Amino acid sequence: MAARLLAHEVADLCLGKPPLKSLSISATVGHALAALKSSDDTYISIWTCDHHQTAQSLIDNCCCVGKICMVDIICYLCKEDNLKSPSSALDSPVTVLLSRDPATVRHVNPSASLVEAIDLIIGGAQNLIVPINRRTKINSKRKQILKQELSFAPTTHAGGGEFCWLTQEDVIRFLLSSIGLFSPTGAYSVESLGVISPDILTVNYHSPASTALGAILTSLADQTSVAVVDDDGILIGEISPFTLAYCDETAAAAIATLSAGDLMSYIDCGGPPEDIIRVVEARLKERNLKGMLEEFTAYSSGIPLISSNSSSSSEDESSPSPTRMKSGRYNRSSSYSARITRRAEAIVCYPWSSLVAVMIQAITHRVSYVWVIEKDCSVVGVVKFSDILEVFRSHLESMTI
Repeated sequence: MAARLLAHEVADLCLGKPPLKSLSISATVGHALAALKSSDDTYISIWTCDHHQTAQSLIDNCCCVGKICMVDIICYLCKEDNLKSPSSALDSPVTVLLSRDPATVRHVNPSASLVEAIDLIIGGAQNLIVPINRRTKINSKRKQILKQELSFAPTTHAGGGEFCWLTQEDVIRFLLSSIGLFSPTGAYSVESLGVISPDILTVNYHSPASTALGAILTSLADQTSVAVVDDDGILIGEISPFTLAYCDETAAAAIATLSAGDLMSYIDCGGPPEDIIRVVEARLKERNLKGMLEEFTAYSSGIPLISSNSSSSSEDESSPSPTRMKSGRYNRSSSYSARITRRAEAIVCYPWSSLVAVMIQAITHRVSYVWVIEKDCSVVGVVKFSDILEVFRSHLESMTI
């Protein structure tokens, strides 16, 4: 059984994974915003190539250089100059949103081993880019139907190739399905396994949410979250990049004007309370942030405005029309607005919780971390998928001896 697990390749974990939807590195922030709102995915991959070019040199040099989610755009719009003129910010090149760490996404051969994939993730990779085997691709008729159903369809790269990506969650889910092979490790407590990291990001409940902006960006890069605590260090909730990723770009206005506690209510599922919306509008007026105020008011009023600049400069299906804040709000697709999002309540465990219990908690709630608290609800650390993978990596290594 152990030999069978070690024999698994990356391609085995890709079965059923949908092809990536991609944007060219020449796109703007506005294109990325439109793409995210036209997609069911929370992330859009960014590539160095024009997907319709056929020159062999372009095919050979075509690679994924990063990924972008709504949190990247929200945090970018939180900059003072961008709050004053959000429409100008959308004209910036999409490269301003990309991580400076090139190891965040890594191209991997489908024949790479499970152990190699785990090593890359432990080394900092968040997504592994894998070519989709032609035999597992959906037929052309089904693909045509998909393109009719989606305004932002999966991208077919030059040469007819398609790619998918693997995440930390995919690997953890795969290992959990074979947890019996790691007995009794799965039953050990997270404390005894040494996977509780004391290096956590926190913000006080009453502090301005803007003071947590750097922590939000760090937690996005680390695939964790920002704990919201009271004066005694008691965990009250969290500001999660996962939850923020389902918000509109106008969440930037909330971060700029609200306290951390009020921001939790703003991004919670079901939409922000009316009284908090009024607070955001009043504070935008006080700071004379007319550009963001105009956009925020358009969203909060619920009046659909039609953009006068609805055509894209390119006919590439992977480059949706950029959103123009100054001429109206973007009408989200029904699939985007119908997503079920998680509340701002933090997912927690105790130091004595078993490893397998923590894994199930995280996967159930679609997060890559779990907060560790004591009986009095004080935060003592966090358990991350990357640290859990190190435990499995050591176990896999012992299987080969």
